[in-house]
Amino acid sequence: MDKHYRHENKYPVDAVLIEKVRMRMNALLQLDENAGQDGRYEIRSVYFDDLDDTCYRKNMAGTDPRVKYRIRCYNGSEDHIRLEKKEKRNGMTAKTSCFLSPDQAHDLIGGRVPEDLFLNLGDQPGVLQELVYFMKTRLFLPKIMVVYDRTPFVCRDGNVRVTLDENIAAGRPEDLFCRHPFLKPAMPSGRELIEVKYDGFLPGYIKDELSLGRLKAETFSKYYLCRKTVGEFL
Repeated sequence: MDKHYRHENKYPVDAVLIEKVRMRMNALLQLDENAGQDGRYEIRSVYFDDLDDTCYRKNMAGTDPRVKYRIRCYNGSEDHIRLEKKEKRNGMTAKTSCFLSPDQAHDLIGGRVPEDLFLNLGDQPGVLQELVYFMKTRLFLPKIMVVYDRTPFVCRDGNVRVTLDENIAAGRPEDLFCRHPFLKPAMPSGRELIEVKYDGFLPGYIKDELSLGRLKAETFSKYYLCRKTVGEFL
């Protein structure tokens, strides 16, 4: 099956602009149904890399294409855990994923591949097979936890998602499900991030309301940023 690639533009902005965009999007778009009462949810992702920090170095060099593997949960809960593979090619992104059980997640975050999982690997989703293979052959290990609060807006026209990502911080992989993880801020005070994702087109009325003509899209990787925040090579 062909991968579904999407446009993904990222705009580092100040906190004042984030609030202006939040008000505009609240009036224009719908909140994602998974958002909490305050319109947000917390995202935690543990990223994997090999002993040579290949993913990190490719981000630093701007290599195209490139791939990342991560385990993601929401609000620190074990109820909805996904393993995701994110690919970037020609400025566009594609994502494949599968669900993980809490036991699988804890083992992989601990750098372990249980024997029963390895022996029955052929029965597992492709993205899990790939990560296990890389853990066995290239010594992929969990490197960093990336944490942030997301306000997600959605629009059916163009399959658009506008997300406001705040309080981006780095933490330890083993704290993925910890109630109060130790976190180190990864962005300067007052700096946040707007992400705009869409398929074939971005409706003009959304572009106008976001005032994208006055914003500059930048190459931005939360993984790379958080690795630099705690020290490039752990």
